[in-house]
Amino acid sequence: MTADPPLVLDIDGTLTRPDGWGIDPRVFDPIRDWEAPVVIATGKAFPYPVALCHFTGIPELVVAENGGVVYTGNDVFFTADREAAQAVTEEYRAAGYTLGWGAEDTVNRWRETEIAINLEQPIEPLREIAARHGLEVIDTGYAYHVKDTNPTKGAGLETIADHVPIDLEAAVAVGDSINDVSSFDTVGRSFAVGNADEMAKAAADEVLEEVHADGTLAVLERVRGSV
Repeated sequence: MTADPPLVLDIDGTLTRPDGWGIDPRVFDPIRDWEAPVVIATGKAFPYPVALCHFTGIPELVVAENGGVVYTGNDVFFTADREAAQAVTEEYRAAGYTLGWGAEDTVNRWRETEIAINLEQPIEPLREIAARHGLEVIDTGYAYHVKDTNPTKGAGLETIADHVPIDLEAAVAVGDSINDVSSFDTVGRSFAVGNADEMAKAAADEVLEEVHADGTLAVLERVRGSV
């Protein structure tokens, strides 16, 4: 008897509508009905993937903030702190730039370990300031993330696997960005959706023709009951 493999799913660019913004509602039922564990691994702040699990109706297995926050369903692990990233953004602001999200900044309000900057803001001064603080800046295609160099989605997956019975070798990951490369390296099989950046495409076992949620839905249909 075959079973569904564990899934590792990014959000932005992977579960999104064809225009790249907003969750495509077609993904909810297949994810909810999946018989194996589903891990949501994202660069978004911690509350967002938790809310997605709530609304989808699946257990809360979450890697958030590019590995900075990991939730096993019972325990939360923080693998970095926000202090250094906050110092970078304060220096960035002092140089005359903004984070680009407006006064209330709901993008960063609930972040625990990193800071995200709007893609419309200049990246080179941000990289220079981050480097002075020993941090990195990654471009996910949706934001610039100022983060500690150590946390990754892949490391977060390993933390979850240490606490939840998930066979990472049997797992399937779908993503679209450089921050998904570590996930691809950690699981047994990986797919980059057609809109993925070059780093993700190079790291994936297979690059899909379909983009965004269309790509993810194609993968789910193909791998269902494959282990």
